[in-house]
Amino acid sequence: MRRSRKVCPVCESGVRTVDYKDDRALNRFVTERGKIIPSRLTGMCARHQRQLATAVKRARFIALLPYIRGHAR
Repeated sequence: MRRSRKVCPVCESGVRTVDYKDDRALNRFVTERGKIIPSRLTGMCARHQRQLATAVKRARFIALLPYIRGHAR
């Protein structure tokens, strides 16, 4: 049996682009270890998954998101 196709949460909310400054929205698509969740689990379309990856990488670079969470030195 086939599962029904997941709907892209970004398309559904009507947002045109994924913004790197919106850390609350980006946290939904990042694991507790800091990895980007794949689109097969989130249901994002390819366009928004690419935008998400770029936004997360930009947010990490300017320290809005950590590269690795829970990493103790």
